[in-house]
Amino acid sequence: MEPAVQLVNPRSLPAERTRSAPAPSLYPSAARPGRAGFAETHAHHGEVVQGIFYSADGVPEHGLVTLPCSLFRTRARFRPLRSGPLTVEPGDRSRARTAARLTLDALGRTGWGGSIRIESTVPLQWGCGSSTTDVLTVIRAVADAFDVTLEPAWIARISVASETASDSLMYGPDRAVLFAQRRGSMLLDLGGPLPRVRVLGFNTENDRGVETLALPPIPYSSWEMEAFRAILGLLRRAVDQQDPALLGRVATASTLINQRHRPKRFLPELLGVYREAGALGIQVAHSGTVAGLLFEPGADAPGRIAGARERLARLGLHHCWEFNNDLSTQPEMVP
Repeated sequence: MEPAVQLVNPRSLPAERTRSAPAPSLYPSAARPGRAGFAETHAHHGEVVQGIFYSADGVPEHGLVTLPCSLFRTRARFRPLRSGPLTVEPGDRSRARTAARLTLDALGRTGWGGSIRIESTVPLQWGCGSSTTDVLTVIRAVADAFDVTLEPAWIARISVASETASDSLMYGPDRAVLFAQRRGSMLLDLGGPLPRVRVLGFNTENDRGVETLALPPIPYSSWEMEAFRAILGLLRRAVDQQDPALLGRVATASTLINQRHRPKRFLPELLGVYREAGALGIQVAHSGTVAGLLFEPGADAPGRIAGARERLARLGLHHCWEFNNDLSTQPEMVP
């Protein structure tokens, strides 16, 4: 059994502060009224790789590398109150409310309440991080109300304490990390962003999804664990050399292993689509229903993507979208 996430004494809480503004106090004066805090978090599009890896001390750990996606986003506003209840809208976002409570406690505001308002375009149960974006955005909004920016490592620990498992969105698109999603810790900093690719995304179940947080950890076999060693080595080289073709090989290899445990509909046909269309590979939400074909950006990318769209339509997958994983341009949603 994995140990519970422990939050340490809030007075030892580290905080990152901007250089352009005066350093704020971690504990604002009690005479100072609380102001509204705001935050926004982009979603993800499943994973480049998800499996089991070895930590620095040789212990096997479940881990993942998230594929950033700006197509869907979550915004939150937190209006603090010195006393009173802590409420959230919509009312079913209980994990976000828990995250707000833990963040207030970590900031030394155990007696405070407030109101949270969440607005999200992240699809539910697709594997795009709907729960994680709620939680992360609320944590940041609560901290913003007190002029504090928390370190990603702290956000990760609060996130996992709030929702059992979390993605690595708190590290942002410029920092690819291998992340232990059920412990809330970074297993490996890959040393830079993922190589830039253009993604043609779709839902393998059309508009249906799955309850991702209800899925148990996958019991990978010993040979799969060894395969992930090689896959991680390729990923490290892909990041170091900014090689999108290697990234495509990594994503496809992880997708094939995942297919043994949580099969995606049409995967044999989708493998044919990516090869015929000249894509670099295929990635999936390992605990969800979305998938994406990875293309090298360039002048010939639109033609390759158009060919892939036609092939996907023949499988009944008409609803597609495009985005860059570095979030550099406005994504395109195609009905």
